[in-house]
Order: sequence, then C-alpha cells, then structure tokens
Amino acid sequence: MSAIANPEDAPPPAGLPLAGVAISERRKLLVFAVMALGMFMALLDIQIVAASLPEVVAGLSAGTSEGSWVQTAYLIAEIVMIPLSGFLSRALSTRWLFTASAAAFTVSSIACGLAWNLEAMVLFRAIQGFVGGAMIPTAFASGFLLFQGPKQALIPAILGITGTLAPTLGPTLGGWITQALSWHWLFFLNVVPGVLICVVIPLYGRIDAPDPSVLKGFDPWGIPLLALFLGTLQYLLEEGPRWDWLADPANRFAALVSTVAGTLFFWRSFSHPRPVVDLRIFSRARFAIACLFQFVLGVGLFTSIYLVPQFLAQVRGYRSLEIGEAVFVTGLFQLIATPLAAAASRRFDPRHMIAFGFLLFAASMHLTARLSSDWGRAELFWPQGLRGFAMMFCIVPATNMALGGLPPALIKTASGLSNLMRSLGGAVGIALANTALNDRFQLHYARLGELLNDRNHRVSEALARLGQIAAGLDADPGTQQRLGLAALHRLLSREALTLSFADCFLLLSGLCLAVLLVLPLSRPIPPAATAPADAH
Repeated sequence: MSAIANPEDAPPPAGLPLAGVAISERRKLLVFAVMALGMFMALLDIQIVAASLPEVVAGLSAGTSEGSWVQTAYLIAEIVMIPLSGFLSRALSTRWLFTASAAAFTVSSIACGLAWNLEAMVLFRAIQGFVGGAMIPTAFASGFLLFQGPKQALIPAILGITGTLAPTLGPTLGGWITQALSWHWLFFLNVVPGVLICVVIPLYGRIDAPDPSVLKGFDPWGIPLLALFLGTLQYLLEEGPRWDWLADPANRFAALVSTVAGTLFFWRSFSHPRPVVDLRIFSRARFAIACLFQFVLGVGLFTSIYLVPQFLAQVRGYRSLEIGEAVFVTGLFQLIATPLAAAASRRFDPRHMIAFGFLLFAASMHLTARLSSDWGRAELFWPQGLRGFAMMFCIVPATNMALGGLPPALIKTASGLSNLMRSLGGAVGIALANTALNDRFQLHYARLGELLNDRNHRVSEALARLGQIAAGLDADPGTQQRLGLAALHRLLSREALTLSFADCFLLLSGLCLAVLLVLPLSRPIPPAATAPADAH
C-alpha cells in the first residue's frame, strides 16, 4: 500500500472537520470567502428582487396581488431548508451540499430570468429559495469548523456584515439594474459567482467527508412535517397583515396546518432516536439563550431595514436610488464596527458585548422614533449610523455564544437552528410591524381628525388659504372646498403615518431592552480567543 504523498489529498473523516487533515491557511481563506459569496447571493436575491417586483410582475403580465408570490415562494422554501441544512451537510458533506446548492441556485436563477409566465417564475423562485437556504447556515458552520482560536472570532464579524449588507444594498442595486438593463438581469447577475463557487468548492472545499449512515434509520416524517410547519407559518406571516390575519379563510387554514404540523414535528424531534433536526440541543442553556437573542436580533435587524425605506418612500416620496443613498450610511458604519467587534470578541465575555450592542441598538431605535414628516437623509444619518455600528456588536457575540465551544458534531445543527431563529425573527417582526402600522395609523388619524373642526382657528385659516389658491385657479366654491379638504386629508394621512412609524421604532427599542433581562441567566462565557476548542 503506497503512502499518500500530499496530506491535503488525504480523505477527511466522515462527518467531522479536519481531524488529522492538513489544509493550508490560504485554502481555508479561499473556501470561506467563496462560501461567504454564496451566502451573500442567497440573501441579496431577496431584496434585489423586492425592489423591482412591480417591473418583474409587469413583465410577466401578472397582477400585483398575484406577483407577491414571486417573493413569498422564495421565502417559504428558504426557511424550510435552513434547519435541514445540517442533516443534509452531514449526509452529503459540506463540500458537495454547497456545490449542489450553488449549481442549482445558478440554474434556477437563469430559469427565473427566462421565465415566460408567473407560474414558471414562482416555481423557479421556490427552487432558488430552497437551495439558497442551504448556503446560509453552511457558511456559518464551515467558518467555525475551519478556524479556531483568535481567527474564529472573525467569522461572525465577516458573515455578519455580509448578511446585513445584502438587504441594505439590495434595493439600490435592484433599482439600478432594472433601470439600466432590465429585470431579467436581476437573476442573470448570479451566474458568474455561481460558476465560481461550483469550480472552487469541489477543488478545495474538503472540510469533511460524507456520512451516508446519517440516512439510515432517520425519521422519515420529520422532513414533510418540518416543511408543512415552517412553510405555512411563513405564508401566514407574509399574508396575515395583508388580509387581516385569521379573518381570512386561507390564513385560518394555514394557522391550523402550521399548529398541527408543528406539534407533530416537535413530538417526533424529541422522541425519535434519529430526528432530522435534533431539537435536544436546546437543552444547552447557553445555546437556547443565544437563539433567543438571535430571534430578537432578527426582529430588530430586518424590521428596521424594512421600516426606514418604507418611511422614505411613503412619507417623503423617495425613489429607490434616493432611498439607497439615504440608507447607505448603515453599511458604512457596519464596516467601521466590524474590526472593532471582532477585536472585542477576543477580549470580552460575549454577554457583555451583547449588553453593549443591544443597548446601542435600542438607543438608535429611540432616536429614530423621534422622526417627523420632514426627516430625510440628513436627519436619519446619525440614528442609522448608530444602528449600523450596533448591529455588529449584536451579531458577533450572539453567533459566538450560539456556536462557539460546541463539539464539531453539533455545529451544523446549531448553525441551522440559530440562523432559523434569526430568519423567523425577521419574518415575525416585519409581519407585526405591518400590522402595527395599519392599526396605529387608524388610531392616529382618528385622534388628529378630532382636532380638525370649526372651533380650531388654525384649520379655518388653512382652509381659507387653500380656498384662495383654488380661487386663483378659477374654481367654483364647491371645488374650492373639495380641494381644501383633500389637501387636509393628505396632510392628516402623512402625519398619522409618520406617528405610526415612530411607534414601531419605539416598540423595537423596548424589545431590545427587554430581552437583556434574560442575560443574567447565562453563565460567564470566555472570550473567543480563549474559549476551549472542544475537540476541534
């Protein structure tokens, strides 16, 4: 038997990372960078299409209400795959799961760009979201498997900024591509990075070996129950605010299916000896608390990223490019905070960093809650900058707290579940924000309307001025009154909507403060640089 000449060519042990396998630092960095690129593609594809959804829907000759399924199909499929990624990665290996996901993502992206009707687009988007969902947690898990010690502290910082820059840059990039080229290029944009991933990962991404034994005796009901549970839950969160939640029959049915499937899934996961997703990892208090922070982080992160552009579009009338210029400061401050957060994670207990980060995030939301209808790019600069800076001091310690110090055999499952909690937090936060906007708008509109009566001399003066303007247009008295009332209605709606956005930001601030109450329940955690390797 001949000896293996190059230790890098030695097959890694099934299911475990790098034990006895020498992989050069350059190859590790290359593999990690390419995986981060795949994760960026999967996250960017959500926002980049959302920004140009009207153009996509018009190009497919579909209605606006039907066109929402272009996004909903992607999100439902993605959230189902995220927790399954750990199971599939153990069975197929990280190398081949990531390669297959990137290849399918590239092909489905081309198919989306060539879609001939709405039905085809929804099908291809579902495939795209499903395989894209595998790349997100796999990138996190691979970073923690490839690097240990001080270098491991950089992983959540790099992937954190990758994950948050995608939704920040997505609307601007999507609007520019649609205007300069066409909506088809929103999908063709994925081809070059997809091909790069499909070349690099098979050659150098030998992090672990496949373990076919994972497929022997696994719970066959786990996958369909998980798909029904998360798929219908995501549908309910997407469609609930639009159709008044359980007042709609389809939403009631989705809630029933999600409840039943979720109950059966949890029962199977805790009782079956080889579940598809092993939820018993939540018995680790540190991981469970970290997932709670990941959930709240998802609520704050994705909801704030959603609300600010909505405010600028609905209240100020900004276009996509102007919105992109206004929110770009968030990404700039994230870049500034990334090396600082990575360095701090090597020296400080993650619990202290989480407290610092969530306090900053709460402060940024409180500052944003002071907004008025004339706020624009200048007024939002510092609140958004503080939010971008705080994000990294939330993401880095929460990820280290969830994945750091775990045995290698649990990292893939933990990565899938922690990413799922953050994604679910975003879905729940946006759904509740939309509901709160509707409810608070009606409340503020009614309260402001009570002030607009004949006894209010300012209202009389405003109507008189508007009447004078209408008179200059040679309008009759009836038209003058209608024009004046219409102008007041627009003013009233604008101010009520502004107050509703302010309420949402204030609620986010309170949530970030409230979650810190559970922090004392966690035991002291060593910094990333000194954390035990736990059999790495």
